[in-house]
Amino acid sequence: MPLSIRVYYEDTDAAGIVYYANYMRFLERGRTELLRHLGHEQSALATRQIAFAVRSVHAEYLKPAKLDDLIVVETVVESVGRAQVMFAQQVTRDGEQLLDARIRVACIDPTRGKPVPMPRDIYQQLKALMAQPKAELPE
Repeated sequence: MPLSIRVYYEDTDAAGIVYYANYMRFLERGRTELLRHLGHEQSALATRQIAFAVRSVHAEYLKPAKLDDLIVVETVVESVGRAQVMFAQQVTRDGEQLLDARIRVACIDPTRGKPVPMPRDIYQQLKALMAQPKAELPE
């Protein structure tokens, strides 16, 4: 699912290049908007005692994004388990890949901080997205 984001001054370092850690914020927005598109807002998940916590990140920084760039965060479900999801995410600018990442996210009970099985509705929706060819993902 593509998400367009403008690079603001606050996202950059002194050289006007996106600070490396800020890419994690962009990727988080991509995953959040994917869940929102499926009908699951973070506030509603919290009332169900469900949260998603990043378990691992592998990111390859290929080219820099700069102040005022319009970048696109693409989020794809790569695999789904009962209590975790692997997302493949990339950041592009005008079709040029800037960052390639794999983010493993665990489903947890936020009050206990412990892993829990994903609610069936969310699991099924993510599993269905995984089966779709990239060109058919919702925009």
